[in-house]
Amino acid sequence: MTNHKTFLLLITMIAALGGFLFGFDMAVVSGIIEPLKLQYNLSSAQEGWFVSSALLGCIVGVAFSGYLSDKIGRKIVLFIAAFLFFISAIGFAISTDYALLIFFRILAGVGVGVASNISPLYISEMSPAKNRGSLVTYYQLALTIGILMAYVSNYFLQGHATSSGLINNPSVMDWLFVSEVWRGMFLVGVIPAVLFCILIFFVPESPRWLLQNGKAEQAKTILFRIHGAQEGAVELAGMNMAKSQVAGSITALFSGPVKKVLILVMVLTAMAQFSGINGVIFYGPTILKSAGFVTNDALLYQMILGTANVLFTFIAIWKVDSWGRRPLYLTGSLIAAIALALTGICFMLGIKGLALVSCIIAFLFAFAFSLGPLKFVVATELFPTAVRGRALSICIMTMWIADWFVNLLFPVMRDGLGIPGTFFIFAFFCLFTFFYVKRNLRETKGQSLEEIEQELIH
Repeated sequence: MTNHKTFLLLITMIAALGGFLFGFDMAVVSGIIEPLKLQYNLSSAQEGWFVSSALLGCIVGVAFSGYLSDKIGRKIVLFIAAFLFFISAIGFAISTDYALLIFFRILAGVGVGVASNISPLYISEMSPAKNRGSLVTYYQLALTIGILMAYVSNYFLQGHATSSGLINNPSVMDWLFVSEVWRGMFLVGVIPAVLFCILIFFVPESPRWLLQNGKAEQAKTILFRIHGAQEGAVELAGMNMAKSQVAGSITALFSGPVKKVLILVMVLTAMAQFSGINGVIFYGPTILKSAGFVTNDALLYQMILGTANVLFTFIAIWKVDSWGRRPLYLTGSLIAAIALALTGICFMLGIKGLALVSCIIAFLFAFAFSLGPLKFVVATELFPTAVRGRALSICIMTMWIADWFVNLLFPVMRDGLGIPGTFFIFAFFCLFTFFYVKRNLRETKGQSLEEIEQELIH
């Protein structure tokens, strides 16, 4: 591998740590809900509020991150996200008041919101057209690895607490990792947060942002370093040609062809959440417990689900730039709809064990190569550079608002409609996505961001 390709892969992996922290923070809650519910005697509504409070923070993080990244750059805003993860992990682990726990969940959500917006945006702007899809999908891969690591961490910490293993400092360590082990589960997130804080200093600023802000020489230097001299010169020429095509004001988002793209991407990001993915992730042990698994078994099965989610994401990395965005979207959304419907039928008929877990794995299989990564790929490449940061903010905010509703209402739906009815509703939204993509999404594989922008304008 040539030096510039190695460098591009390294900065992609560093930026993708934002996805890892996003996934870890999202999934670690699955091991926290049950003990926290018992300790604070939470009702179903309070349980939903605890989970969904982080999503309100996500909305806040997305709201300012796009504007801020357009003003001060992508790199600085990524550091802000990493720092927020660090503070929230420590704060949540040591807080004893329930209101403070909610506060630090919201703060963690702000970090997630910033990372979910800027990490894929940054990767997209650094990537060449021929493999932009696969490189942006590394963000989704890191997200799924973060989810898996949260599951693994929760499983082993729960096992340690149950067996009451060796304790070095009973006054603190026993509190964090045994008597109230859910605190330790969240505290583990400090490790990747610190790593992200340090490594972000070693990545360059987005050359597209630099060029848009009058720093052409810096943009040229970075382009040559990540693409090589020949390909970098081609990228720079295309960027210069497209630089002033679309005004950077917020009003440009709500007029002409950009408005149509905005609606398209907003619908796709919302539908990804209405598929119920976070219901499965956040409430995995609760769902499996209701199907007859004991708590430890539920955590073990959740690790299996998390592993499947990671492995299936490689399908998107492998095929997104050769097969294309549209075929993957259509195939995945249809399989997801069928898998969710079968999951609902399993719960309705009392079918447990391998059959039930297989249906959930089939859903994760479909989500991991379509609804999960492709919303980020599409969102980061369809908008013109001048408005990309703010446009992506609106789309990701839509995702988090949808996510907030799902997680706020999931316990109520679970207890009111029952788990089968809840999964049937999720299946309907996946089927809707299939028909919406079939009608509205055009293929963009192999095109540079500037070529996509030219097609949009003309």
